[in-house]
Amino acid sequence: MSVFTIEAGLAILGLFLLLLEAFKPDISRRTLGLTAIAGAALALVLLTLAPHDSASLPGFIQPWHQLDSLALFYKGFALVITILVLWLTLECAPYLTRFTVDGKLAEMFSLPLIVCAGMMWMASARDLVTVFVALELVTVSFYVLVAFARKSAFSLEAGVKYLILGALSTGVLVYGIAWIYGATGTMSFDGIAKALANPATSKTTALFGAAVLLCGLGFKVAAAPFHMWVPDVYQGAPTPVTAFLSVGSKAAGFVVLTRALDAFMAEGSIIGSEVQGFLLVIGSLTALLGSLPAMFQTSVKRLLAYSSISHAGYLLLALACRESARFDLSSGGVVAFYLATYLPMTVLGFLGLGLMRANGLGEDIKDFTGLAKRNPLLALLMTISFASLAGLPLTAGFLGKLFVFLGLADHGYWGAMSCAVIAAAAGFYYYFKTILAMYTTEGTDVPALTFSGPAKAVAGALALVILILGVYPKPLQNVLTTDRPAVVAK
Repeated sequence: MSVFTIEAGLAILGLFLLLLEAFKPDISRRTLGLTAIAGAALALVLLTLAPHDSASLPGFIQPWHQLDSLALFYKGFALVITILVLWLTLECAPYLTRFTVDGKLAEMFSLPLIVCAGMMWMASARDLVTVFVALELVTVSFYVLVAFARKSAFSLEAGVKYLILGALSTGVLVYGIAWIYGATGTMSFDGIAKALANPATSKTTALFGAAVLLCGLGFKVAAAPFHMWVPDVYQGAPTPVTAFLSVGSKAAGFVVLTRALDAFMAEGSIIGSEVQGFLLVIGSLTALLGSLPAMFQTSVKRLLAYSSISHAGYLLLALACRESARFDLSSGGVVAFYLATYLPMTVLGFLGLGLMRANGLGEDIKDFTGLAKRNPLLALLMTISFASLAGLPLTAGFLGKLFVFLGLADHGYWGAMSCAVIAAAAGFYYYFKTILAMYTTEGTDVPALTFSGPAKAVAGALALVILILGVYPKPLQNVLTTDRPAVVAK
């Protein structure tokens, strides 16, 4: 069975579950959720067993898809985050149903599978047309997911904002693709790299097209100044969808950015230095404009939204660094490593928020007051999550930031380095402000919080991954240092 067959099967399963509830409305949400989780888990197993070379793909798809180590990593990443989001949806189902019109959650279990298929197709894209089609499959599905809680005014507002700004960013992206095609005469990444290495190519046209294209993708990854939608959308969307947006959507955007920048900044590119400078400026601004406003937030969910913006800034700075002599990872490898460490700590944080909502609490910092007395285990798990997001040593988040800082130091980008350090210092303030609230003695007279055994097991596993990767990241580095074909102009 080829990888493409697995992806297609995942999309078909999503459509099947969507139609199943329409024709069998009495089916339980637990059955739908467990079926979706089982399908995604089976796809993950089959992905590890399937042939991992482009020759195994169907002939009609080979010109548009590639299977290198980076593509396989992001496919596995998409499946893992989808499984966790589906499980988180099941955990949050009791309070989610209160905000739906009919109490049904079929779309919350079927659309993530379709989103996952789109993210997997994006990871293998060899040209901008495939990127656009897969990206829109993901984005349109998110339009529905963000506004799913139709009885919540916040969710409806978030859905409208995401729809309007998402449609605008799509237009900008298509406009950039058109300019790139006009400048290079091709939409394939290999062809673009070759055309940009040709001195006869119009540098002004190519540079303008690259800038517009990067602006369109900047919205998808929440890069400044295209980040203002994030706090409102993240706060209004259901908690599982917010986790999916924060991790899955960001990963999808960055795999496309990695492919595009491999072409724009290939050896001999006439616009390579300008694109690199653009990334350094945008990455520095994104890190600062994410971290500094987060210091003044009282909503933990909104705080995590600004945190997501800041982490996007670090990832953009990693892409600007390209190769580094300190560690055997390309810029794409550093981004993949950072995202792999970002996944468990972010999902664990949103899991804690979801469990608190399930116990009738809100998402403000005041709701975290005295949490260590009410549920010591949940407080400990949330502490590990926030400490890793801040970049505390011996956690996975520390190594992700360290790789970015080392790359900036190797290239002498001291201005960008200063912005990243300021953003990291601000991160320690707002993350540990939340941790401090959990360990205060106030609120101890409030009834204890409870959560299920499976929730404890999953949360404990995520915390363990954070600590293990923080101490022993070598296995993950080995996965990401596997040779992959580079885009080199010839």
